[in-house]
Amino acid sequence: MVPTLIFDLDGTLVDTAPDLLNAANAVLAHRGRPAIDPATLRHMVGFGAKSLITQAFAATGSEPAADDMPALVELFLADYGAHLADHSRPFEGVAETLAGLKQKGAILGVLTNKPHQMAGPLLEKLGLAAFFTAIYGAGFKPYVKPDPRIFADVVAACGGASSHAVMIGDSVTDLHTARAACVPCILMSYGYTPVPAASLGADIVLDEFTSLPEALGRLHPA
Repeated sequence: MVPTLIFDLDGTLVDTAPDLLNAANAVLAHRGRPAIDPATLRHMVGFGAKSLITQAFAATGSEPAADDMPALVELFLADYGAHLADHSRPFEGVAETLAGLKQKGAILGVLTNKPHQMAGPLLEKLGLAAFFTAIYGAGFKPYVKPDPRIFADVVAACGGASSHAVMIGDSVTDLHTARAACVPCILMSYGYTPVPAASLGADIVLDEFTSLPEALGRLHPA
């Protein structure tokens, strides 16, 4: 059966940290907070815009009040949307590896907790969108990762089968998504997780995206 490969975006396909950092610091500056550094930001990515803002404020003082959050999210999305791909780039070997997988017949999709209105345009700007049959971001459905319903939805939108699907990401959120959906999980060690990927218990952990085809062969030997 044709494999259906569902990819996380930030920290797996694309190094988005530089542009996310600038947007987060713009929100912090707007509220008189000091900036956070790249190392701090990397561990805040992957849980959605609201979580990132909450963590950034907690790292520079107190968390924002609940009634202030909508305005902060709006500020963040406006700044980030205006600079979506200024400095973000695919990780090494991503485009070539995706092309090879697609050429061999794999079905590819994206499932991210990045706001849906940002996910597709970012992949378009970086020349990656054409590889994917479906791209699902936060807000497209009323539930997000790690809810297994969103995984099933994106697999169905791709025209694939859950019985031959794999979640490929970089964080515990991706692992929990895979476990909830009862599918294998491959994690990339270079991503944004605050806990080393090797300690999370994924089926396979890779240091390089280009190792993915070989890893898939180990999961589903011919």
